[in-house]
Amino acid sequence: MKYVNFAKVVVVVVVVVVVVVVVVVVVVVVVVVVVVVVVVEVVVVVVEVVVGVGVGVGVGVVVVVVVVVIVVVVIVVVVVVVVVVVVVVVVVVVVVVVVVVVVVVVVVVVVVVVVVAAVVLVVVVVVVVVVVVVVVVVVVVVVVVVVVVVVVVVVVVVVVVVVVVVVVVVVVVEVVVVVVLVVVVVVVVVVEVVVVVVVVVIEVVVVVVVAAAAAAAAAVAVAVVVQVFKSSKDAYNGFFRAWLMFSITICS
Repeated sequence: MKYVNFAKVVVVVVVVVVVVVVVVVVVVVVVVVVVVVVVVEVVVVVVEVVVGVGVGVGVGVVVVVVVVVIVVVVIVVVVVVVVVVVVVVVVVVVVVVVVVVVVVVVVVVVVVVVVVAAVVLVVVVVVVVVVVVVVVVVVVVVVVVVVVVVVVVVVVVVVVVVVVVVVVVVVVVEVVVVVVLVVVVVVVVVVEVVVVVVVVVIEVVVVVVVAAAAAAAAAVAVAVVVQVFKSSKDAYNGFFRAWLMFSITICS
């Protein structure tokens, strides 16, 4: 029973260590991915504001590619770390199992040497105990390896899903930013066209009004000149007639 309890303790300790390491690795990966995404968004926005939409979009695409490369590298590093942890854990478990088996064998040998001549039943019991211990140790090793493999697979799947979701979110945000900037540029162009049309219309109206005013002024000037000329002609005719009558009267 004490060997069985010892084996249970070993299994529990190994599983707890593997779970803690896996959780720490997952948290570190998620934090790194989130920080990279935030830095990428800030860089893209700053470049779009300072340099321009086209350069900002190009930089955004380059940064997205860099983020994808970084994420792939992070996934590879995480997988390597998890594999190393699994190998270390398995090695530790195997070493512990070997030590336990050696101790058990030594104990069995000592017991057999001491009681072999006296009690055959003790030898049988010891052999049974050894077999039970060996079976328990083998089962413990198999359980530990299976648990570690399952945990590693789950962690890798979770990390891949998180990274894929983050990449999709980054791509969607970039597309939305590009669409908004394109809409803003279109609105600015439309406003400029409308302003130019309004200015042209106003200039045409001003030219027409000025031309009409000039034509009216010219007509008034012509009328005044005609009136003055007509008045002068009537005065001249009257004066000539009076002078003619006066001359006829004097001559008569």
